[in-house]
Amino acid sequence: MSTTGGARSPSFRAGAPAANTRAALGPLQELPGTWIGSGFNLIARPDHQDGKPFFLELNATREILSFTEISAPIPNRGSVQDDIVFLGVHYLQQISDAVTKGALHLEPGIWLRIPPTTDPAAPETAVRLATIPHGDALLAQGQAFTVPGGPTIAPVSSTPIDHATGQLVTGATYLAPFTTTPLPPGIPAGSVADPNTVLRADIAGQTITETVVIEVDTTTAFGGSAGGLENIPFVVANADATSMRAIFWIETVQHGDGHGAYLQLQYSQRVILNFLGIDWPHVSVATLIKN
Repeated sequence: MSTTGGARSPSFRAGAPAANTRAALGPLQELPGTWIGSGFNLIARPDHQDGKPFFLELNATREILSFTEISAPIPNRGSVQDDIVFLGVHYLQQISDAVTKGALHLEPGIWLRIPPTTDPAAPETAVRLATIPHGDALLAQGQAFTVPGGPTIAPVSSTPIDHATGQLVTGATYLAPFTTTPLPPGIPAGSVADPNTVLRADIAGQTITETVVIEVDTTTAFGGSAGGLENIPFVVANADATSMRAIFWIETVQHGDGHGAYLQLQYSQRVILNFLGIDWPHVSVATLIKN
């Protein structure tokens, strides 16, 4: 705070009351708060240290995902069109192994609701910014929409792909672990081939009245420009993270007795890791309840 001639002149952007900002978050407006639940993590990771090409790690997970509103409007100054102003939320994602309780993932980041623009010509988008302690940073963008009823959760493949040809990898050397590695306790059969099996099992029998769908991708271009991933040199050389696609479903679920409802967040995220000339899908899914 600065003062001039006895008058107090604010040098900060004052935040608006929460009730005023929440609606302006649009499809992000139900995110603020703490979401807790469980999920499944599948990752093929390099294993040079043990003299093996890779190790398939499967984890049942516990997760806490917290969102906090950015209370002040964010101005982006225009030189070829008028300024735009928007809002967003911070988040902190913490994931641990449900069996060993060991830490698996920590991710601070931001979600933004970007309004339509004329230069570049682009529709309204949802943008996710994140940094990961392994030495990765991402910008993913996409769009959101609302549908009546529950989500349509399509299969997601974990099968590795030959980077040069784009064809699915064949042969026991790389595929055997995908059929012989035991599933963690509580994870349904079929979840290695299609990790989204976990999500569909979680909502079987639920009555979901409405779903907000938010899809973001590092490779989809809006206004002529896509997002992307940046990695430290060690990651690039040893297990290069090249792309990320995620779908979030914010679901309104009726209580079993038919009286009232609660909010549930499901997501499916697929990161491609490149090593040994192969693109390995790293898939994470979870079902979380808003506390």
